Amino acid sequence: MNPQEFGLLAISILISASGQFLLKAGALKLGKVTSGNFVSHVFSIVMTPELLGGLFCYGLGAIAYILLLTRVKLSVAGPSVALIYIFSVLFGYFAFNESIPGTRLVGLGFIVFGVVLVVSQQ
Repeated sequence: MNPQEFGLLAISILISASGQFLLKAGALKLGKVTSGNFVSHVFSIVMTPELLGGLFCYGLGAIAYILLLTRVKLSVAGPSVALIYIFSVLFGYFAFNESIPGTRLVGLGFIVFGVVLVVSQQ
C-alpha cells in the first residue's frame, strides 16, 4: 500500500470512527428507546446534531473507502477497515469512560495483527 492509499485508508477509518463517536453521543442525548417512545425518537434523530454529524461522517468515510477501493484490492481494503474497532474502543474508553477488559485487549491485538498480515501480503 503506497502513502496515498494508506492516507485514504486512514481518512476512511478516522472519519468512520468519528461517526461512531458522534452516533453514541447523540444516542446518549436521545435517551433510551422504548416501545412507548420509539416513534418520537425516530423523528428526534433528524433534530439531534450529533446524530446528523455521525451520519454525515459515515457518508464521508464511505466516500473515502470507495476511493480506496478504486486503488486497492478488496481483499486488502476490507480487512484493513477493521481498524475502526480499535478507534471505537479508544473513543469509548476516553470519551465515555467505558472499560476495556483484558479479553477485549487480546481481541484488539488479534485484529491489529491480522490487518498487518493482510496488508503485508499484498
